[in-house]
Formats: sequence, structure tokens, C-alpha cells
Amino acid sequence: MQRVVLLFGGASSEHSISCATASGVLSAIDRTKYEVIPVGITRAGQFVPAVDDVNHWALTEGELPEVHFNGESIIWPTRGNRELKYSKTDGSTHSLGQIDVVFPVLHGPNGEDGTMQGFLELLDLPYVGNGVFASAAGIDKEFSKALFIAAGLPVTPHVVIHKEQWLSDPETVLEDVKHLGGLPLFVKPARAGSSVGVSKVKEMTEFAKALEVAFNEDSKVTVEKGLVGREVECAVLSSRGGGAPKVSVAGEIVVKTREFYDFEAKYRDGDAAELICPAELSPDQLAELQALARRAFNALGCFGLARADFFLTKDGFFV
Repeated sequence: MQRVVLLFGGASSEHSISCATASGVLSAIDRTKYEVIPVGITRAGQFVPAVDDVNHWALTEGELPEVHFNGESIIWPTRGNRELKYSKTDGSTHSLGQIDVVFPVLHGPNGEDGTMQGFLELLDLPYVGNGVFASAAGIDKEFSKALFIAAGLPVTPHVVIHKEQWLSDPETVLEDVKHLGGLPLFVKPARAGSSVGVSKVKEMTEFAKALEVAFNEDSKVTVEKGLVGREVECAVLSSRGGGAPKVSVAGEIVVKTREFYDFEAKYRDGDAAELICPAELSPDQLAELQALARRAFNALGCFGLARADFFLTKDGFFV
């Protein structure tokens, strides 16, 4: 039986969503094959032994799960050693056993941005998912879009705004935004996920406030042209033996009661959106989507797994 360290939480505004992801893994993982050691990271960055309880980490109405410091601290092994330990408040140390693999389900900065992947690389610990570069590029909307464009993928029209640019020369920023071709606009932190800090701008009088919200998450922001179309997504998995990545059937997100697929719709309001799987696509559309998802996966240098999100408009797919 392999021993899997499930790593979640983290010093990120997406902390609770990572906890919820851990709940999903705990409920789905095959316990006849894998022994799971849950390790939580507090918002302050402390590594702690965590409870192996699906319900404890699940999202519930009106409450978001949280990793708290419990007086015990994880002691990571040094390079060349794979024994995971933890210390108690009395100073004693205890073994959790030899690590076979680490499964990080961290969201956002300090977790899925290459930092944790680099940490695990330094310790020479095997881990699930993408490496340092793909993680860093994938979380940064500016650089992921640049890589997609270089690979010939259709990308949503956008501009990148740095906080210092906006503060020192807002007129030039507004002129750049005008070139996107009108409203609505979506203002997003460049290096965050889960729709945290994202605003839909329907009038330019809302733009400055939207930037303020996004800048609270990141000093770099992307402003994207609002597209009219369907939101579709698929999973991409690396193939054993180095073959072409495998792509799943498509799912479609249908937003019902919100302006867009925001944080509330994703995680707190179960009636706000519906996931239709498989999405109603023609065979040609599905084949095109899967080919684009595979190219996006390769453009970022992904390994293991990824989710590829697209808009399907009258002009085709946009990543």
C-alpha cells in the first residue's frame, strides 16, 4: 500500500477551496491501495497534521473550512530521506512513516504557482501534478496567454495592467482598454483563481472599483473582453509511456442567477449554476475542443493533469 501525503490549505485567499478539494480527494481515493496522511497548511504557512475526515473539510452552507494550528508541526524529511514526522507541544517527535508521493491540492499563490512544487523538488519527494514551470506559467494569466498565442491558440482579447501603471498613468491604461472593443469587461487578478477578486464591468464608471478589488489580490491584473458564448471545459491527463495527452468529454457551465461564474456561484450558491456533462457539442466541435485542450496542455509544459476552460462563441473556441 502506498502512502500519500495529501497537502491542502495554504497561505492564499483560496485556502478554504483547497480544503474542499481535499475533502473530495479523501472521499474518492481508493483506501485499499493508498494510505492517506492529510497535512494542512494554515493561512500563516504552518504545516500541521490534519484530520482524515471528509465532512470536516467539506464546504457547507454559510461556512468555509479552515486549517488551524493545533500545537503540532510537520517535520519534512531532508533530501535523501522520506520519513515524515511531526512534533508535539511537549517537544516529542513522532513518525508518520515513509512518503511514497505527495498529492498537493493547493489553490492560488504559495501553492499551485510553482512554489510548493519547487519545495518538493528540493526535498526530492515525488508529487502529483505539474512541475515548477507549468505551475508558475499556468497561474499567471499574462504568461499563460503569451504561451497560448505562441502556440497558435485562440485567446480572449486582453490587456495587462500593473498597479504602478494605473497609479501613475491612468489615461494610457484607459486608452489601452478602449482597444478591446467595448463592454462588458472582466477584470481579474493575474495570479489568482476561483474567481477571487474578479469583477464584471458593464459601465466604465465601475472600472476603477473593479481594479481596486483585483489589486487587493495581485499587483498585476488582466482585463479581458467579455465574450458572448458558452463556457465549456474538459480534463486533460498525461498518458503512460509518453503518448499524447488524453482529453475527457466536455462539460458545460450554465450560470442561472449570477452575472457570471463567480466565487459565490462556484462554491456557495448551489442553485446559481449548473454543470452539464457531457456538454451538447457536435462531434466536430468536441474533436476541435479536445485538440485545442491538448495543445494548451503542451504549450504550458503540463504534466499529470489539468483542466482546460474555453468559451464557445459564434467565432469559435477561445481559451
